[in-house]
Amino acid sequence: MHALSASTLRSAFVNVSTRERSALTVPTDIEASPWDRLDYVGWRDAKSPLLGFVVAEIDGTPVGLQLRQTEQRTRTRAQCSWCTDVTLPNDVVLFSARRTGKAGRTGNTVGTLLCAGFECSRNVRRLDPPAYLGHDAAAARDRRVASLRSHVDAFFRDLRDGV
Repeated sequence: MHALSASTLRSAFVNVSTRERSALTVPTDIEASPWDRLDYVGWRDAKSPLLGFVVAEIDGTPVGLQLRQTEQRTRTRAQCSWCTDVTLPNDVVLFSARRTGKAGRTGNTVGTLLCAGFECSRNVRRLDPPAYLGHDAAAARDRRVASLRSHVDAFFRDLRDGV
């Protein structure tokens, strides 16, 4: 992912109102992010912990989505829909996101299970121990990174374009 400034991140959001966009809080240390190891950037609002924000590059353009975590916890250990890691070191929670345009204004949302702290980029880059003799751990990691990018891209396109 390319490095993005706080103002670029704020202007990238497509499923929020103008008022919500100007009020959203961007982390102060965002420019120090390891951009070359991120498939998307995500953070939580410190003032409203149920709100999350994610920005990804879709067709070379930053696109941002505001997510809302459900207050109810899952009953069993859930698997993240984006990184699909089965050995997660973190919690997975259900987020919902408002669609863009008229559908979003009428209350149409999409839900997905995600890592609570948006750690997917780090999870997929972890080099796991060999599963069997001759296992190529680096190739497996590359497949996980490609899969994460595909899942993120599909989710963003679904919300933005309704595809």
